[in-house]
Amino acid sequence: MAEQAGQVVQAGQAGQAGQAGQAAHIDQRALDEAVSYTSELIRIDTTNYGGGDGAERPAAEYVAQKLAEVGLEPTLLEKARDRTNVVARIEGMDPSADALLVHGHLDVVPAEPDDWTTHPFAGEIRDGVVWGRGAVDMKGMDAMVLSLVRAWARAGVRPRRDIVLAFTADEEDSADYGSGFLTDHHPELFEGCTEGISESGAFTYHADEDLRLYPVAAGERGTAWLKLTAYGRAGHGSKINRSNAVSRLAAAVTRIGEYAWPVRLTPTVRAALTELAGLYGLEPPAFGAPGFDVDVLLGNLGAAAALVEPTIRNGANPTMFNAGYKVNVIPGSATAYIDGRMLPGFEEEFAATLDRLTGPDVEWEFYHREPPLHAPVDSAAYSTMSEALRHFDPDAHVIPYCMPGGTDAKQFARLGVTGYGFSPLRLPKGFDYPALFHGVDERVPVDALHFGVRVLDRALLAL
Repeated sequence: MAEQAGQVVQAGQAGQAGQAGQAAHIDQRALDEAVSYTSELIRIDTTNYGGGDGAERPAAEYVAQKLAEVGLEPTLLEKARDRTNVVARIEGMDPSADALLVHGHLDVVPAEPDDWTTHPFAGEIRDGVVWGRGAVDMKGMDAMVLSLVRAWARAGVRPRRDIVLAFTADEEDSADYGSGFLTDHHPELFEGCTEGISESGAFTYHADEDLRLYPVAAGERGTAWLKLTAYGRAGHGSKINRSNAVSRLAAAVTRIGEYAWPVRLTPTVRAALTELAGLYGLEPPAFGAPGFDVDVLLGNLGAAAALVEPTIRNGANPTMFNAGYKVNVIPGSATAYIDGRMLPGFEEEFAATLDRLTGPDVEWEFYHREPPLHAPVDSAAYSTMSEALRHFDPDAHVIPYCMPGGTDAKQFARLGVTGYGFSPLRLPKGFDYPALFHGVDERVPVDALHFGVRVLDRALLAL
């Protein structure tokens, strides 16, 4: 990093600078840049339509320019034309320390303008809110990171350890052009990285009795996208056919869709339930004891139960069905697709259950699979992130959180990087942050971005 503004400030000094917990280098310019960069990134349409159809290059060039302006040396990498990733390394003060990965994706899911209050790619800033596709998933976080490292450069601040920045393509599909490509073909760029932070954690979740929760992601269910194929005897639709591929497949899909998966509590979920029980004045959960019923416990946790409920079981939802070409012709085969999710430690059980539910007449395979993740909640990293949140929101209750979906952390885990979801945002009551992911009228408050920059600054300099 360019050593500007004279003397280099070490991380420990920087964390104590300023008043009211705000480091002096986080000035109004840094806060304004977080907002303007969010808006400008939204205006760059990086829609990922899946199957290789996307173009992140304009956003990648934008990010690279902002990094280069303050003396960093970003590298642009592509597996295919316009599917561009950006990687840069900030040199830390302690060359013997492990490195930290900070990553965010540049692509977004599609948006239909007619459904939105404002155009999804206008990046409009109105009534203290930035509107548009990617505001929370996750160009807002990208912008906060950009504004933060630029503020460090202007003030001559350097972190304790190396920080590797990665802005990726294709997270919203298979990651084959993004983090998967980077980890498979350019692992040297992430040398020394032992921990990483990215999206989907550290946001305000307003629960009952004025509880202000901040779930920090310390786990993810694994991705198990499945293709089911049934074979039968083709024939005329008017004749009896006991080997009908469509019927066989439909029966298997129905069994999967109606299956009640058993409760399986991972360490992250157990930690979350224990924390929440205490906040609600309940006895500590007696996991494994006779008569313990996690659904009864969830029923006593009010609105907070929604943070945990999707991750107490494996799951599989039918999503696509393809069969036949004419109404009076019985096809010889039929296919369906299932969105499956696997908890850490229960992948074998998931596969065995699919074998049983599909039966002898239907074949199934993983057409895309990524492992579930688990990160320790008794680590120094988790403690540091929690402290940074409480520092800027003294009423914050930080809880561990297992994400029901997945992020690029799955690919970076191949390199031994332990991933946490930490994209801090302080949100007002009534702001349904989880519903805005891939939703209509995606948006983020300006104040939330300001809060995020401050929290990231304190956390990253202390990690």
